[in-house]
Amino acid sequence: MPGLLLFAFLAGSLLGGADRLLERAASCAGARSSCQGAAIVAVATPAPSSVWKFSRTQGAKDGESFAAITKTADTTQSDPDFAGLIVRCAPKGKIDVLVALIRPFPPRSRPKVTIAASGGGTLTFDASMAAAGAAVLLPDEVSAFAAGKWQTTPSLSVVVRESDSEIKGTVALNGLREAYHSLLANCSQ
Repeated sequence: MPGLLLFAFLAGSLLGGADRLLERAASCAGARSSCQGAAIVAVATPAPSSVWKFSRTQGAKDGESFAAITKTADTTQSDPDFAGLIVRCAPKGKIDVLVALIRPFPPRSRPKVTIAASGGGTLTFDASMAAAGAAVLLPDEVSAFAAGKWQTTPSLSVVVRESDSEIKGTVALNGLREAYHSLLANCSQ
């Protein structure tokens, strides 16, 4: 029974209800017949990883705004400094693809980015920095992958190299097709 109490305490701590769970576990410890089969811990399910977040930010000029979709990294397969992927509307009808980082590189950096699709194929690009070094702007040809091939690819593995530093991450691409079409519909607004 001590293992059950420890489990209830740990799970309750994570869910914010340790006090109630310990009371329930303790009352069941002495009264086995009334507690058999009773659930002790209700587990909250995390948000699905298929969600691409849509956002709109104001531009520098009056009335100017930019739409973007973002997907956070798979934290179990990514370095802590890898945040995820951004696909955004750019001026003149372009679409930009960026890699979001937690730890920025110097703004004038020219990192090399290697992208491997889970279905096969690896490409390496010279990139530039955006957003004060917290985002790596990939070259224009990468937007064609977001518009096509990546929409049927389960995930991407990304490696960003700059000088002697390397940041790796994985992003699941499920839901990209719908999110991309939604982005395109909002680009000109």
